[in-house]
Amino acid sequence: MRKQVSRRKFLQVSSAAVWAAAAPVAAHAEALPRARGPFRGTFCLFSKAVPQLSWQELAQSAKRAGFGGIDLTVRGAGHVLPQRVVEDLPRAVAAIRAEGLDVPMITTELVAADDPTAVPILSTAGKLSIPFLKPGYAHYKFVDVRKELEKASNQLRGLVALAQKFGVQVGYHNHSGYIGAPIWDVARVIDTLDPKWAGYYFDLLHATAEGGGAGWKIAANLVMPRLKMLAAKDFYWEKKGAAGWQETVCPLGEGMCHYKEFLRMAASGGFHGPISLHLEYQIPGVSDEQGIALSREKDVEVMAAAQRDLDTLKSLVREAYEGA
Repeated sequence: MRKQVSRRKFLQVSSAAVWAAAAPVAAHAEALPRARGPFRGTFCLFSKAVPQLSWQELAQSAKRAGFGGIDLTVRGAGHVLPQRVVEDLPRAVAAIRAEGLDVPMITTELVAADDPTAVPILSTAGKLSIPFLKPGYAHYKFVDVRKELEKASNQLRGLVALAQKFGVQVGYHNHSGYIGAPIWDVARVIDTLDPKWAGYYFDLLHATAEGGGAGWKIAANLVMPRLKMLAAKDFYWEKKGAAGWQETVCPLGEGMCHYKEFLRMAASGGFHGPISLHLEYQIPGVSDEQGIALSREKDVEVMAAAQRDLDTLKSLVREAYEGA
């Protein structure tokens, strides 16, 4: 008995000594400032705003504006139609890369592995070394949200498993009005998936609209360890007559999104993935309420707005990552 007590005390004392020695080191490590350095990711143009442009024209216009890549729409009415992805995605990517730009991500409508276009899209993206994919949106029907969430979760598991087979990472987009908007609901399934293949495509606009003052920060903290891509856009609340308070999307930096604080979080978290710039605000006489150019002749003005927003974005990112 005396030996057992002695041994127990020895282990307790030894353990305490180890923790006591390690604590100052850990505290010191946390106190050390993170090394600053330039952002190494790609600034991408989300191609939704200029659907009339050919692949080559899209790349040329984006390059002139200062972008390094394209977030290419591979969906209905997109730059590549899902039904023609095997034939057209390689041609589109070749045309874009020929202009010196990259295609680090594609935006799709895929929500499940059994979609007949899932294998063609994912296999082609894998062959072209496109690393990231944004899936489509799952809807709450508000009949039984628990069952609806479970169905969407099972579909996401299957889609990620299929994407992994072809070497493509899935970034789930938090978008108001859909499953995943508040992050917490979709986090319960993403947390169970391999972080190499499943993470988040974080949208500060929608996180702010859904979460208000502190909600966006909670959501950003939640996704940061598995952050794959970022969507850049801004908004403010506006009271519009009988419709009441509505989201009004606006040029980057003119809204209520806390980009300076958020990008400092991204920099501290070591994020260097694609940032996709969205132009989803209306320019009177130039673009519609979704920010889409009204005609081919209006593409130049839309791209001029894209360049202004990109300049703002680059300045914000440079300040956050380099302290400049």
